[in-house]
Amino acid sequence: MDFATIYHHFALVLEASILVIAALFPIVNPIGSAAVFLTMVQTIDPDLQRKLVNRITMYSFFLLFLSMLCGGKILSFFGIALYSVQIGGGIIVAANGWALLTKDAPKQSAATPNPEEVLNKAFYPYTLPLTVGPGSISVAVALGAHLPSELHAKSFISPDILAASLLGTVATCVTVYICYRWSRAAANMLGKSGTTVLMRLSSFISFCIGVQILASGIRSYIASLQ
Repeated sequence: MDFATIYHHFALVLEASILVIAALFPIVNPIGSAAVFLTMVQTIDPDLQRKLVNRITMYSFFLLFLSMLCGGKILSFFGIALYSVQIGGGIIVAANGWALLTKDAPKQSAATPNPEEVLNKAFYPYTLPLTVGPGSISVAVALGAHLPSELHAKSFISPDILAASLLGTVATCVTVYICYRWSRAAANMLGKSGTTVLMRLSSFISFCIGVQILASGIRSYIASLQ
């Protein structure tokens, strides 16, 4: 394999990785989600929070990557168009963003939660829908459907596309881990008012992202009628 071929494969993997990160990061929104996550885990100790974050990161990776790998085939099996996922996901993301935007800050409970009960909630609601919601899944499905054609690969399981998708998903989940793992320390630096501002701003961004996903789905639906 000559240098030109190696460079071509490297450039393809890098381009696809950046595309995956650029598509997933805004909708996963780990910084904003961490602010919401912190309000839900204020009463648990740091060691339990670390175990919970480990599980959330692992679940988020598998949920995103499997959506890219198998999401399109699952939709085809059930006869669901991609624009339907975008419209449905956009509505849910916008609704969740609006609910968080208008919700009062939760009061901290004095009761210490049971560690087993906390860890049992790692997938729902901490991973789905807090970290990887319907909007993130719809974006991942769209990536799995369009990434090969955009980068002139034969299929999603092409080695270059597969490697890039793994790298992009891992990079996104690493940011989730960092933001969730040290959310308590960041909140201490920002203070109560700063954390509240960040949460409201993130909720507004989530609402706007949901509207954008909804608009993209409607646009794709209209294009399919022509």
